[in-house]
Amino acid sequence: MTHPLAVVCIIGSCISLQLGAALAIQLFPVAGAWGTAAVRLLLAGLILLVLTRPKFHTWTRKQWLGVALFGASRGLMNGFFYNAINHIPLGTAVTIEFLGPLALAAFLSRTLRDAACVALALIGMVLLGVDSWTGEALSPLGVAFALIAGVFWVCYILASKKVGVLVPGQGGLAVALIIGGLLILPVSGTQSLVIFSTWNFVAIAVGTAVLASLIPYSLELVALRRLAPNAFSILISLEPVFAGLFGWILLAQNLSVLKISAIVLVVMASILQTLSASAPAARSRVRSKAA
Repeated sequence: MTHPLAVVCIIGSCISLQLGAALAIQLFPVAGAWGTAAVRLLLAGLILLVLTRPKFHTWTRKQWLGVALFGASRGLMNGFFYNAINHIPLGTAVTIEFLGPLALAAFLSRTLRDAACVALALIGMVLLGVDSWTGEALSPLGVAFALIAGVFWVCYILASKKVGVLVPGQGGLAVALIIGGLLILPVSGTQSLVIFSTWNFVAIAVGTAVLASLIPYSLELVALRRLAPNAFSILISLEPVFAGLFGWILLAQNLSVLKISAIVLVVMASILQTLSASAPAARSRVRSKAA
């Protein structure tokens, strides 16, 4: 049975993350996508570092390596995702990006039902292609960025699960956020410094850091400590729904019938994958009780 607290944490993470992404888009014209992502991660890491005060001087080499991989995957995922939403609508970008976690879930399960999940997701991607061809064209560069972000999303899921085991509390997350921010900061050059030129930009950056990094990552780390990686990949499928909704409400981004259908298909694939992941566990519990 899926842990109720984990489900609540993931729903909260999805809502906070998409609100933060919608807020971050306001900084793209002045700081660029890479600069916005870097500053967001660094601010969130510094805030969490002050709150948690981790004793990282006592960490072992194994713990540091786990945190470094966690931070690198998070930094690259955010950088490429922000570049994606700088070219294509928020809901579309998250739907494409989600192919990464869905592929991970299918790879870890490997059943006939998983093949059906992949087929549904692929049909959804075809619908996005048709919508781009017949309606609002999608930037190929934006699609490529979203796909790359999806690959690093998989890396993040695996690395985050490991850090949750190796490093207690939120200290590992705080250091990982700073590592991720420092990793992608050079890509933005001096453009990211523009954020600190006015208090208005600083306020937006802090809000983005809290909504898009601090809250969702903390909630996801709590969830990952209670879920297997494939189960987490399934439940996080709510993100395309919230991304499409907030993109429509806050950014006035068009949600065509085909885009909505694509999102629904991806979510259906995730629900089907959830049933696939739950069935073996249920059978195992039955056998254990019978024994």
